[in-house]
Amino acid sequence: MRAPSLLTALATFLFCARSVAATTLTYRMEPHERACFYTNAKAAGEKIAFYFAVQSGGAFDVDYDVTGPSNEEILTGHKERQGDFVFNSKAAGEHSFCFSNTMSTFTEKTIDFDITAEHEQSIASPVAHDLAGREDAKRDIRPLEESVTRLHGLAGVLGRHQKYFRTRENRNFDTVRSTQSRIFWFGTLEAVLLVVTAAFQVFVIQIFFIRSGKSRV
Repeated sequence: MRAPSLLTALATFLFCARSVAATTLTYRMEPHERACFYTNAKAAGEKIAFYFAVQSGGAFDVDYDVTGPSNEEILTGHKERQGDFVFNSKAAGEHSFCFSNTMSTFTEKTIDFDITAEHEQSIASPVAHDLAGREDAKRDIRPLEESVTRLHGLAGVLGRHQKYFRTRENRNFDTVRSTQSRIFWFGTLEAVLLVVTAAFQVFVIQIFFIRSGKSRV
């Protein structure tokens, strides 16, 4: 009867691993807006990962800054399209991650970002409690736990690649739309110029014949 409980515990472990990775947020920024998000470091030296990418709006750029618990500047950037950083917190406490769209007068921008502290990635194994006092069973199950942890890490890498390709797709699609718009207006302007030129030629020829007829009379 222990096998079903072990399978249940492992399923819970897999679910927890998947839940930890699901931290990506999407935020739509209004013109002249500044938005901040926060996470806590439980100890000095804890690793914090910060990723962002502008998915749409204007030139796909945004200002950002990261500050620590004592308002010390950790990271800053001006008119950046995306960033992927890992840094060690200098002290325990609240860290702020701010985006600024103050350079835009009319353009909204959509930003995908991910903020993960090291303690948020730690997953307590539910199998350990289930196998309390059974060291032989723990040794047997440990390779499977390690495999699950590796899969969790690979899934995180795959997620980053998916974000990168999504960002490239959005930017390329925006370029295509911009090119289509330019071609349309260029074609419209060309057609208008052809009509104006034709009308001008007819007008000139008409005046020429009118003057020729008067000179003969």
